[in-house]
Amino acid sequence: MAPVNEWFDEAFAACPVMAILRGFSPDKTVELSETAWDLGIDIVEVPIQSPDALDSLAAATAAGKKRGRPVGAGTVISIGQLEQAAARGAAFTVAPGFDAAVAQASIDAGLPHLPGVATSTEIQSALNLGLTWIKAFPATSLGPGWFRAMHGPFPTLKIVATGGMSTVNAKEYFSAGASVIAVGSALEDPSQLDQLSKLAARPQ
Repeated sequence: MAPVNEWFDEAFAACPVMAILRGFSPDKTVELSETAWDLGIDIVEVPIQSPDALDSLAAATAAGKKRGRPVGAGTVISIGQLEQAAARGAAFTVAPGFDAAVAQASIDAGLPHLPGVATSTEIQSALNLGLTWIKAFPATSLGPGWFRAMHGPFPTLKIVATGGMSTVNAKEYFSAGASVIAVGSALEDPSQLDQLSKLAARPQ
């Protein structure tokens, strides 16, 4: 599994912020992806919770290829969705929860997988599959204390904080042990763009 972990290590080496673009039209998804890339946020995730979202994923992956930026598929909870994501050029997959079959299928397809977790049992399951990068979801419901607590028994864990994250609370979660924060609506808020650019430059 080392290549999977190494992919995320390299992907987030320059920037500890990821953009999640859920529920937008293809054109809007590309527009917000461009905004993210211009701010220095290299990694974009497009959730595919509905069939319509597949067109947005395809549009974003095409735009990403032109700029050399990887775009992944989020909310991948089945093998069928995984196959659809791969067919549309996804560079990686993300899930809201941990499913060993989906995770392994994604890895077998050559797509690094970021599983969602909220418990120590799920973390152990992910680590046993060789996945040291996980997504804590929903991050703000779990709270900063959860991040600090989980780093005790799992010191090698690298956590992407997802759910309710913004420039307002990002530093608190970085301080608690998050390696990366994932933002969505912040990209549509002009008042947060300057701070997002600063976060992308690793000031934490």
